[in-house]
Amino acid sequence: MTGERGETTGETIDPWLLSILVCPVTRTPLVHDAAADELISEAAGLAFPIRRGVPVLLVDAARPL
Repeated sequence: MTGERGETTGETIDPWLLSILVCPVTRTPLVHDAAADELISEAAGLAFPIRRGVPVLLVDAARPL
């Protein structure tokens, strides 16, 4: 589904891509939260946004859990 500004919302992320992505802080696997369109690092306590289908794995862009 595409939002008003062309941003993807609630789409599933490619399982292969998810299997190779890790948290940039802890190097642990990430969990996809489709409802919030974020990748969650439980170890770091951070949620990384997915913008236009692209994971943004920058600590400055993440929100604390």
